[in-house]
Amino acid sequence: MKKVICRVEYDTDASEIVAKFTSGEVGDPAGYEETLYKTATGKFFLYVNGGAESVYPEENITRMSPAKAEEWRKEKNL
Repeated sequence: MKKVICRVEYDTDASEIVAKFTSGEVGDPAGYEETLYKTATGKFFLYVNGGAESVYPEENITRMSPAKAEEWRKEKNL
């Protein structure tokens, strides 16, 4: 997925996966995934996607500061 935020393109195909959190099983309508990425220029973003009944019924990208990325990792115990 690609998304432009404040004139910066965030691309899951061109970035490195740092950590991934999964809730639920494959096919679970309430299940979801959160994947933290780091771009080649050092920017962090969170890619989210889930089932129709999950907190992320549509895929999305949210940019994150390095501090927020570290906070997210600690929160998820990753």
